[in-house]
Amino acid sequence: MKAMIFAAGIGSRLKPLTDNMPKALIPVNGKPMLEHVILKLKAFGFDQIVINIHHLGEQIIDFLKANNNFGIQIFISDEKDYLLDTGGGLKKAQQFLQGDEPFLIHNADIISDIDLKKLYDSHLENNPLATLLVSQRETSRYLLFDKSNKLCGWRNRETGEIKSFYPYFDPSHYQEYAFGGIHVLSPQIFDWLQEWTGRFSIINFYLSVCAKTNIRAYVAEDLHLLDIGKPETLAQAEEWMKTGMGKLENIY
Repeated sequence: MKAMIFAAGIGSRLKPLTDNMPKALIPVNGKPMLEHVILKLKAFGFDQIVINIHHLGEQIIDFLKANNNFGIQIFISDEKDYLLDTGGGLKKAQQFLQGDEPFLIHNADIISDIDLKKLYDSHLENNPLATLLVSQRETSRYLLFDKSNKLCGWRNRETGEIKSFYPYFDPSHYQEYAFGGIHVLSPQIFDWLQEWTGRFSIINFYLSVCAKTNIRAYVAEDLHLLDIGKPETLAQAEEWMKTGMGKLENIY
C-alpha cells in the first residue's frame, strides 16, 4: 500500500528548534516525529512511502539513508527550491502515487491512536474521492459536513470566516468536525487536480470540488490525536509517550 508523508513544513511555530533542523526530525520521546509516522505506517502495511522535503531537506535524506529506509521503499519529492503547500506538494508527488489503488496521506507532525487500516478500508468500502479523518476535537477551524458525512464547507470560529461553494450556505445546518491531518485519496484525485498549479492548500482544493464529488468524513470516536507542530503540544506528546496516557501507550 502507498502513503505520503507531508514533511516539508518550515516549522516556524517551533523556532528556535527548527533553525538548524527540519521540523520532521525534532525528537519526541527519543525518536524524530518522522520516524514515529514511518513506523506507524509500516505497522499497518504501508510499504511504499513518498516524503516531501523543503527546509533543511538534506538532513531528512541523510536520516533515511542512515536507517536503511526502515526496510521499506521510500521516495523523496524534492521541494527544496519552492515550497508547494499540501495541495501543490501532493500534485508534485503524482509520479509516485498514481496507479489503481488509493493512498494515504499523513502529516509528519501528527501523532494519534487511529487504526489506519480501518480508515483505509472505510475508503475502499465507500469509494469517495477522499476520506478525511475528523473528530470533535476543540480547534478554531472546522470542516462542515452534511448528515451523510459529505464535505460542504469550512468555518473559522475565531474570525467568523466561512468557505463554501454551495449557494445560500448556512453553517448552522451542518456538523462541525476538526480535521486530523490524515486522509485517504483515490488515484482519480489527480484528474481533478489537472487545472491546479503552483502552491495551494489541499483543503482549499477539497472545498472547491466538494459540491461536485464526494469528499467524505471518517468520524473517529474516542480519538487521541495531537498536532505536535507547536511547543505546548510537543511537550504534551512527550508526556503521553512517557506515561502511556490514553490509548497511545501501545501505538508507538
